[in-house]
Parts: sequence; C-alpha cells; structure tokens
Amino acid sequence: MDLKGLHYFVEVADARSVGKAALRLHMAQPPLSVQIRKLESRLGTALFRRASDGMHLSDAGQALYARAKEALALAEDGFAAARAVAAGSRGHLVIGYMFALGYSVLPRLVPQLRHRLPGVELQFVEMSVPTYGALLWDVKVNVGLCMPPLLREGVETVPLGREPMVLAVPAGSHLARQRTVAVEKLQGEALISLPVTPQSEGASTVTSLLARHGVQARTAHRVETVHSALALVLAGEGYAIVPACAAVGSPRGVVFRPLKNEDASLPVAACWRRDAETPLVRRFVRIAQETLQ
Repeated sequence: MDLKGLHYFVEVADARSVGKAALRLHMAQPPLSVQIRKLESRLGTALFRRASDGMHLSDAGQALYARAKEALALAEDGFAAARAVAAGSRGHLVIGYMFALGYSVLPRLVPQLRHRLPGVELQFVEMSVPTYGALLWDVKVNVGLCMPPLLREGVETVPLGREPMVLAVPAGSHLARQRTVAVEKLQGEALISLPVTPQSEGASTVTSLLARHGVQARTAHRVETVHSALALVLAGEGYAIVPACAAVGSPRGVVFRPLKNEDASLPVAACWRRDAETPLVRRFVRIAQETLQ
C-alpha cells in the first residue's frame, strides 16, 4: 500500500465526495474512483457507504481513516526532517576540539551555533594531538577544531587563524619578572614538550624555533596535552612553549610571556574527513569562519 492511495482515501473522506476530492487533487474523477476501488479491493471491504447526502465512512473506513492521517503526517514529518538534514539545519553534529582552544574558542563559537543551528543537537569531544587523527578518520567526530591541522590525504582543512607561541613559566621564576623573554634564555633549561607527529602541520614549530636561535634545551617531560604541560610547569618541572590561547583558563601560579623578536605561531583549522562531509559540516565551518577569523 502506497502513501498516494492513503492520501486519495483521506481526501475523499474529508470531502465526502469523489468529485469534490478530485477537484482538490487537480485530477479527473474516474481515476480517483478507480484508486478508491483498488484500495477497497486490496482490503477486501468497503470503506464508504454511498448516501444521498454524500459518501460516509464505513466502520472499516473509520478504522483506517485515523491511522491513515497519522501515517501521512508521520511521512510528511519524515520528509521535512530529511529536507532539513539535507539543508544542514537539523541533525546531530559531533564537534571535536583541542583542549587548549576550549576556553578561548568555545565561549565565542557555541552561542553562535546555538543561535544559527537551533534544530541541531551538538555534542563536544575533547581531542589531543595523539588522538585527533583517529577521531576524525573514524568519524567519531564530524568536524574538529584542530591546532595544528591534521595533514592526511582525504582530510579537508579550512584555516581559522593562528595562535602565537608564548613561554609558560612558574610565577616565582626569574623569567616571570621579564616582560618578554629572549629565546636564548632557554639554553640548557628544562622544557615540557608537547607531542610531535608528522601528520600535524606545524608540529615541529618549537623545534624549529629553538634551532633558529641556536638553543639546545633538554626535554624534561613529553606530554599529550597543553593542560598537562601547564600542570608540570606549575609543579616546577620546567618551562613550556605553548600557544597563547593556553593562558585563558590556565591555573593560578603560571604566567605567560611573549618571546622576544619571535613570531612563531601554530595554525588553527577546521578539519573533517572529506568523504564524510555533510551540509551540516559545511554550515558549521561557515559559522566558525565568521566567528573566529
């Protein structure tokens, strides 16, 4: 049984006349009568009683009528939902974000997403450099706010800006008393290092920065996330060169100083698996560009 047959049946029931229903449906009366007879034949029972004042539903017709209207309403709701998803105005979107970007980016971006995508269910997943490749590739997140962007064939990247690199030091450190810190001051110092992966654009930013200034520092610890690096800085285990956005929401006792005569920075981008792109991902990227750039 198709939806068209149910639609014809409901129209005749509402009009109580095949002729009037045919006018509403912009079709000839004989084909509509044929459709009603086919439906009755398939059900094996009469759906209407013909009377002088029009067509009345039989008991079987009454039973079908309410459910037919529900079925048509559900189908229309399904069609509307499909159109909305195709237009990127409805659905479910899983957004990955690097922890370092959380405090600086999400408070600006999320209200815009709520305002401009009111019919979309948003879910947020924290990512790190060691994990974001698998999360994006396995589509456990639909789109990620990445720093640095993921370099991998099949992954689409749209730039959203850059974050300058700064030095995180304990508040009691002698370097904390300086307004800017020359990179040469890090010679021989202990550094808390973030992960380096060949799939991350700008992954060697810190290494390149130190090399440009002829500085050799020792790696005291290598951690997966910026907040782990800041915890060790606070504990006095060393310094860390981190993106400036890490200062937002950082623990008390850690201060951040610009690097003197140095413009090293990390790119920030929206990344997603190209063959898993949806209209909703495209709408998210547009909103992110307009909000963050």
